[in-house]
Amino acid sequence: MEPTNQPKPPKIPFTSYQKFAIFILAVTQFSVVLDFMIMAPLGDLLMKVLSMKPSQFGSAVSGYAFSAGIAGLLTAGFADRFDRKKLLLFFYIGFIAGTILCALANSYHTLLAARIITGLFGGVIGSISLAIVADLFEIHQRGRVMGFVQMGFGASQVLGIPIGLYLANNLGWRAPFWLVVSMGTLIAIMIIAKLKPVTAHLAAQRNSSPLRHLLTTVSKRNYRIGFLATAFLSIGGFMMMPFSSAFAVNNLGVTHQQLPLLFMVSGCSSLLIMPVIGRIADRIDKFTLYAIASAWMIVVVVVYTNMSVTPLWIVMVVNVLMMMGILSRMVPAVALTTAIPDLADRGAFMSINSSLQQIAGGVAAAAAGMIVQQKTEFSPLEHYDTVGYVMVCISIISVILLYRVSLMVKKKLGEKKV
Repeated sequence: MEPTNQPKPPKIPFTSYQKFAIFILAVTQFSVVLDFMIMAPLGDLLMKVLSMKPSQFGSAVSGYAFSAGIAGLLTAGFADRFDRKKLLLFFYIGFIAGTILCALANSYHTLLAARIITGLFGGVIGSISLAIVADLFEIHQRGRVMGFVQMGFGASQVLGIPIGLYLANNLGWRAPFWLVVSMGTLIAIMIIAKLKPVTAHLAAQRNSSPLRHLLTTVSKRNYRIGFLATAFLSIGGFMMMPFSSAFAVNNLGVTHQQLPLLFMVSGCSSLLIMPVIGRIADRIDKFTLYAIASAWMIVVVVVYTNMSVTPLWIVMVVNVLMMMGILSRMVPAVALTTAIPDLADRGAFMSINSSLQQIAGGVAAAAAGMIVQQKTEFSPLEHYDTVGYVMVCISIISVILLYRVSLMVKKKLGEKKV
C-alpha cells in the first residue's frame, strides 16, 4: 500500500530563459490556434459568401485536421533526429505559407485545398512544442507551463477572434488570415533570434531507421493507451466548435455584431482561469482535476446545446461556464500525457499523439457536419443537441482512459501525487 499522506510536490521556480521559452511557445500556440479557431466564428459568414452547405464547411474544418494528422504520422519517425528548434521553425514557416493560401482562396474547393496545406504544417507544431516543454521542464512544472501555453487558446478569443471578426465584418473574410500571417512572421523572427537549440534528446537516440523508430513507439502498450486517451479527449472537445458561431447566430439570436463580444468574454475568462488551473494541476492529483472538469463540462454542454433564442448576457454566462470545463480538462490531460514517453521516444510520441489528436478532431468536425442540418442559410441549425449528447458519451470514455494514464504515470514516477 502506498502512503496516503504524501507531501505536496515542490514548487520549482522558472529560470529567466524558461520564462522566455514559455512565452515563445505560448505565442506560437496562440497563432496556430487562432488560425484553426478563426474558422468557427467565420463559419456563418463563409457558408454564405462561398455558398457552402454545413457538410462542406465541416469538410473544410476537418480537411485541416486530417492533413495535420497525416503529417504527424509522416514526421514521427524523424521527430527525434533533429534539433527541435529547427524542426519547429521549418513547420512554422510552412504554416505561414499555408495561411497565405487561405487568404487567397476564392471558392470552397480552393479553401479546402489551402486548409489541407496549412494543416500539413500547422498540425505538427503543437507536438514539437510539447516535446520542447517536456525537454525543458520538470513534471512538477508542467501544469503551470501548460496553463500559460494553453492561454494561447483563450488569448486567441480575447484578442484574435474579436479583432478577426471585426476585420471580417469591415474588410472581408480574408482579413483575419492576413492578420495571422503578419503575426506569424514576427513570431518566426523571434524563434530564429532568441530560442536556443533543443538537442538533449539526440544523445539518447538509438541507431534505428525512422520507420523502425515509429513502429517501436507505436508498439509500446503504455504509449497506445496514451494515444487512445488523447483521441477521445479531442473528439469530445472539437465536436461543437465548427458550428459554434452558426448556432449562436441562427439558434440563440446573437447578431454578427455581437459575436466578437461573445467570444471576447469567454476568452477573457479563459485567460484568468488557465494559469489558476495550471497551478492547481501542479499541487493536486491531475486525474482528479480532469474528472471534476469533465463532469462540469458535461452538465453545461447539455444545457447549452438545448438552448433556443436567449438574451445575450445569459449566452455569455453559459459560454464562460462551458469554456471553463473544456479548457480545465486540457491542462491536466496534457501534463499527464507528456510524462508517458521516455526521452528517446518523446518526439515520436508527441508527433503520433498530435496526429491522432488532429485526426480525431477531423472525425469530430466531419461527424458534427453530418449530424447538424440547416434547411436554408438563415434557418436554425437542427440536431445540435444530438452533438452535445454524443460529446457526453465520448467524454465519459475519455475519463476512464485518462484514469489508466494516471495510474501508469504514477507507477513510472514512483509517487502517489503526479
